[in-house]
Order: sequence, then C-alpha cells, then structure tokens
Amino acid sequence: MSVLKLGIPKGSLEDATVDLFRRAGWRIRRSSRNYFPTVDDPDLKLSLVRAQEMSRYVADGVLDAGLTGLDWILENGSDVVKVCDLVYSKASTNPARWVLVVPGDSPVQRPEDLAGKTIATELVAFTRRYFAERGVTVEVEFSWGATEAKVVEGLCDAIVEVTETGSTIRAHGLRIVETLLETNTQLIANHDAWENPPRREKIEQLARLLQGALRAEGMVGLKMNVPGDRVEDVIDQLPSLQAPTVAHLYNSDWLSVEAVVEERVVREIIPRLLRVGATGVIEYSLNKIL
Repeated sequence: MSVLKLGIPKGSLEDATVDLFRRAGWRIRRSSRNYFPTVDDPDLKLSLVRAQEMSRYVADGVLDAGLTGLDWILENGSDVVKVCDLVYSKASTNPARWVLVVPGDSPVQRPEDLAGKTIATELVAFTRRYFAERGVTVEVEFSWGATEAKVVEGLCDAIVEVTETGSTIRAHGLRIVETLLETNTQLIANHDAWENPPRREKIEQLARLLQGALRAEGMVGLKMNVPGDRVEDVIDQLPSLQAPTVAHLYNSDWLSVEAVVEERVVREIIPRLLRVGATGVIEYSLNKIL
C-alpha cells in the first residue's frame, strides 16, 4: 500500500488529537517550524491543516483522510466519506454548538425576527443556507474573530458563534436565541482512497483504534481474588461494562474476578468489594476498549 496522507487538525484540537493518537497506539512528534509531523508508522504521512480547510483538501484528494468538524464539512459543502464520529474535546465533554446570539436586551426571540438584519459569523455559507431554508432574508458577513464584540458594539444585529457551555456568551451580556447546529469531530476520507482496498483498510484501522481509545476514557479495569462461596456477592457489587470475567485459580477453591468499570465509581466500589470477601484488588488503566 502507498502511504496514506492523513490530516491532523491544527489549532485548538491539535494537542487533544495527538494525545488521542498516542492512546490509540501512534506516537506523533511535532516541531513548531514544521507542518508535517512525524509518526511511528511508515504507512502514514501526516500534515497539520486548519480544521476549517480540512474537508476541502480531503475532497480534492490532496489528503486521503483527515479529522475535522461536521460544521466545517457542511460549511464547505465537501463531498467526502464520513467514516466515524470521534467525540472528544480539548477541555469539555459538552458538545460544541453553533448558536444564534443577540444582545441581552434585544427584542429578537426567534430567527425570523432577524429579517432584514445583519449577522456576523465565521460559518458564513451554513448560516446563509439556514436562513434561506426558512425564507428569512438576512445579510451574513464574515467575522475574522472577536465575534462577540461585534454584536456588543452594535456592528451587527446578531452573531452565529460556536460554544460548548455558553459561559463566554453570557459573560458578555448576550443571549442565545437558538442552536443552529450541534457538531463534533469526524474522521473523513476521500472517495478514491475509500474505494482503494488497502487504503480503506488503513482508514478503518485508524477509526477502530481511535474509537477504542475514546471508549476507554473514564474507564478502568478491576481485578481481584475471591473465595468460591463469595463470588456471587462480589459480582453483585460490580456495575461492569459487560459480564465480569471469572476464572479458577490454580489448585484452589478461590476465583479471579476481572471487570471494566467507570473510574468515578471505584472509590465507592472497592470498600464494598472488600467487605463481601474480595482480596488483592488491583485497579489498572485502559488505553483502548474494542
């Protein structure tokens, strides 16, 4: 197979993406002066690309695959294969949302109230389509940044901005009218690469292991020894991902019990396990769940 050209999002998700690949089994090394990180996989060639442009490069065949947001795929109207969702964030577990925002004292209560008004946003094409589909005529202008300030200063009547918690919007005295789009990161592929069996196999390998790393977030493994007559009591205390694994210890009436549980509940579970007869309890981290 020829080398698969893969785009890594540059910017706010860059560090989180590199860490996700590390947990999935790929070590990526970056340089501040280089847009082409190295990776410990001879079948991959990486490029750092802004998420806003990624889908265009994948659709045009400059890249075989890449990671970018659903929002930018829709903004660019890119014809790409959406391989899988990769729901992760650098700072929050809340989904990213593009929201319609107005000043706190604005009379606007719904998108239709903005007919004839000006909206500033980085997501220009999507916003134009959103209002056109509702038969609402608005002027949509591109914002290079500091979008909240534009509506605060009266440079526009509303903005469409991305948020996870809405805290920054509220801090500026602004109000969310409506959520226009909920977005997440996606692994996408070029159609020609997807139809090429060796490249498709590599893309599917990436998808499988990246998703496995995400499933392992917040999960740990628990392993313990249990007397044979107490095993049911121990299993009753385990909210396991699946049925726990139970195996006999060599030449013994004792059993080994192993389970995958949420890390946040371990501090409550372990004391209960000890009380009903478990011993030698081991907690261990997980890189991937497949």
